[in-house]
Amino acid sequence: MCYTECVKYYNEGEEKRPEIARLWARSTGSYLVMKRTDKQAALAELATLYPDAKPALHYSTPYELLVAVILSAQCTDERVNIVTAKLFERYSTPQAMVTLTQKQLEKYIFSCGFYRMKAEHILSASRDILEKFDGEVPNTVEMLMTLAGVGKKTANVVYSVAFGGAAIAVDTHVFRVSNRLGLAKGTTPLAVEEALCKAIPKKDWSKAHHWLVYHGRRVCHSQRPACESCTLKHLCDFAKHKPKK
Repeated sequence: MCYTECVKYYNEGEEKRPEIARLWARSTGSYLVMKRTDKQAALAELATLYPDAKPALHYSTPYELLVAVILSAQCTDERVNIVTAKLFERYSTPQAMVTLTQKQLEKYIFSCGFYRMKAEHILSASRDILEKFDGEVPNTVEMLMTLAGVGKKTANVVYSVAFGGAAIAVDTHVFRVSNRLGLAKGTTPLAVEEALCKAIPKKDWSKAHHWLVYHGRRVCHSQRPACESCTLKHLCDFAKHKPKK
């Protein structure tokens, strides 16, 4: 039985959910997509758990947020906030940022990791903002992605957080939690994003991003997920198949 068939039987209801589907999932490490009602229940629980979920990055302008999000790749928000607190004292605008050489910027952001690539992206994006957008950070996903070094995830974060747009940014936490829960399945961030957009009402896209991030940080950890204490475990196929100690 292929995975698609397993999902089909699983979603058609309890009476059509053969044990072979669960055995297949357990043997391959793939977990099943939630039924629609279970997705609704999971989203409601996440909303209850994290009613005040918000970005952890510190910023005061769309440009500062853009820089902070670029720095946050493979780095904790706490570390980024330490770095930007000093960086933004003098270089909080694209006009100021481009006065730095790449080597000078690298010294500021060294502790964030991948500092050479990040410095290059920040300076290139800053020049693009000055040359293409009159010094203002563009306010659509499509235009944000024309900036050097800005991909879909970064664009979605800036669009939703700085400009109040509807978007779901798929970072490592969103990717992991969505797949484990069965809220959305995919082997790439783009596939998970597309599945989440179908599963979640558009009005909740931006909030759901933060719910999933919080759950990934606080409960559904990468190495040692706290399934036993998770209030979503009765809905989560990953938790149901997790080996018991």
